[in-house]
Amino acid sequence: MSERDDSPKPSLADRMRADWDDAHDFDPRDPLFGLSREALSGPRLPRRTVLRLLAASGALTAAHLVPNLGVRDARAQGKAGGELVAGWAGVGEMQTFDPARINAVLLFQISSNVLSGLMHIDADLVARGDLAETWTVSEDGKEYVFKLREGVLFHNGDKFTADDVVYTFKRSKDPDKSIHTSVLANVNDAVKVDDYTVKFVLGAPQASFLNKTLERSSGRAMTIVSRRAIEEMGDAQYGLMTVGTGPFRITKHELGQGVVLEKFDAYYDPERPKLDKITIKPIIDPEPLAAALEAGDIQLIGGNPVAPELVDRFQSNPDLVVDIVPGPGFQSVWLNPHVEPFKVADFSKSFEELKKDKGFMVRLALAKGFDRERYIKQAQFGRGIPAYGSINPAMGFFFDPTLGERSEQRYDLEGARKLLADAGYPEGKGFPKLSIKCTPSARREVQVIKNIWKTNLGIDIDLQTMDFPVMLEDWAKMDYQLLRVGSGGDYDPDDGLVDFMQTGSKFNGRRRDKATMAFGNFGDPEVDRLVDLQSTVTDPDKRKALVQEANKLTSDKVASVFLFHPVDVLVHHKRVNFPKESRIPGLVDLDRTTIS
Repeated sequence: MSERDDSPKPSLADRMRADWDDAHDFDPRDPLFGLSREALSGPRLPRRTVLRLLAASGALTAAHLVPNLGVRDARAQGKAGGELVAGWAGVGEMQTFDPARINAVLLFQISSNVLSGLMHIDADLVARGDLAETWTVSEDGKEYVFKLREGVLFHNGDKFTADDVVYTFKRSKDPDKSIHTSVLANVNDAVKVDDYTVKFVLGAPQASFLNKTLERSSGRAMTIVSRRAIEEMGDAQYGLMTVGTGPFRITKHELGQGVVLEKFDAYYDPERPKLDKITIKPIIDPEPLAAALEAGDIQLIGGNPVAPELVDRFQSNPDLVVDIVPGPGFQSVWLNPHVEPFKVADFSKSFEELKKDKGFMVRLALAKGFDRERYIKQAQFGRGIPAYGSINPAMGFFFDPTLGERSEQRYDLEGARKLLADAGYPEGKGFPKLSIKCTPSARREVQVIKNIWKTNLGIDIDLQTMDFPVMLEDWAKMDYQLLRVGSGGDYDPDDGLVDFMQTGSKFNGRRRDKATMAFGNFGDPEVDRLVDLQSTVTDPDKRKALVQEANKLTSDKVASVFLFHPVDVLVHHKRVNFPKESRIPGLVDLDRTTIS
């Protein structure tokens, strides 16, 4: 008879603390973060290695430590086949699915079903092999060698090989071809070793390389494209009828009418996709979107965030599923620094020097006079976290929960009114009539913003609604006074800082007249320096310090009036089986979805 073990079992908290300590038990001077080459190699990283790598890149959160949280049932319930009709919120047309040109989350939500990358994040935001079958890393962390899947086909029948990886790299490195060139700034070369082996040469070890640079959705720089299709179709047509190696292929795309995806029978995973067809309809306004869902004309909502006023309504409907998770993004009101009354010629001045500038006084007054708690309660129905920078809570280690207490944007109504008066607009008197651009679906929440500024500062701002792609184009050209837009799918600090806050960022007035505007929405050499440095630092604590310093500078210097960090809301009919394995915040991957 065996002896019973009556010793106390460690609690969940004790096990999580032990895993946390083990994950951070490495020498930060080691460019491989204390991991061996074998531990970093694919095709699947063991749990201990994943936790260590997340800790080293600063992305480890408590959620990753819950045992078996990442073990998910890959089997979608319901039979395969059938058609799903989805409504894409807040947009009138999908202009392009070319990853080199995609500038909005609602577009890469679709392209993620059509295109592949070497890596793809899973529901735990960990990079897993997609077109990469296995990989190894050099001792100094500067070379990654990937063994590619064999037998993979593009939708046009072409074989996928290392040549396609090299072609995608060179195309994405060309700023005339891609808006995501900065994502590859630390990647010196992509070299074909043989038909199914490719080597990447980095300038320095990079913690975010797998999760950001090579990930097919959030980075877009290395989402694999078809050279022959681009050469035969041209860039514009390729953007409409994009050819990839993903689980679905585009069979119809009419601007303003929507897009049809059909099952790609030659997809490398014979178990996916489950659905035969997906029809995606763009629906600009919230009420028609809700009516279509409730009537059964659509069965799932993707695209821009669901209008907050609809969430409670959907939750009360027994026929619908409303799945809410933390959202990886930030939302802002952008103030054009090249127009009065918030014109700023040089953000590189110290904060104290900037405070003597009337244009900056107005910017800071708008930021300090904005009651985020009231806004979240009224505009977002209490769903969200006040934002003071672009680094969101989903980034875990990098997020600074004290920023709201330290930022110059913290709510201070008396200080805001004094700044506005010192700038020449006491109680809003004499303030010019301005307009804020927003999408129709954001009209109600922007009305709340308008009312807060009217009540608190005495200024009145008109609303100007327009279709989402048109608004983004105006933003890129710096053709606006105020503009309401934000970001989603930000899984790494490179997303929030490199993509938005540097002078050369892809979402920082990319199409502005650079002869007359040295920067777009914001530009500060010190922020540029800090962001460049954090991208390649391997010591997690040092990287965190750089990230938070840059984030606070963009907050203090009012790169934008930061509003809130949103939640991610997925709404669908109960007969749509959307498995947990596919529930990646910011994405709508439908390859495992079925309909009962």
